Amino acid sequence: MLKNYYNKIAVGGTFDRLHNGHEFLIKTAFELSDNILIGITSDAFASLKCDNIEPCKVRINRLRDIIKEFDKEYIIKAIDDPYGTAIDDVDLEAIVVSHETEDSAIKINEIRKKKGLKLLDIVVIEWILAEDNIPISSTRIRKGEIDQKGYLL
Repeated sequence: MLKNYYNKIAVGGTFDRLHNGHEFLIKTAFELSDNILIGITSDAFASLKCDNIEPCKVRINRLRDIIKEFDKEYIIKAIDDPYGTAIDDVDLEAIVVSHETEDSAIKINEIRKKKGLKLLDIVVIEWILAEDNIPISSTRIRKGEIDQKGYLL
């Protein structure tokens, strides 16, 4: 168990080609709280990033597959912007991010501050590296460089 514990925590992303980095992100959130808000990029918002992203329903089902080992309360919400409900949820206490999404968490706190809401603790996880010591990413998987576990193809 990690040392901080929160009543409600958020985590978000596209979660395309669910990989070891995503799993570590999700598991960290579940270790830190019994109540997890998971924001997942909607199909419409994801299509702005890339045209080869798995459908939201597929991504949600894969998330549920890794979440089923935890006996904790969670909700998965499709989001249409980089912030989702993290900018409005008064019960949120923290957000788990990777280095890649840390700037979004900072922006979320700026918006929350303007709204008079409590700032979120930002928990930044380390990159999970592929066997070539380059971070595992959905982009690399889509390009056929690595698999979801980080093995070179």
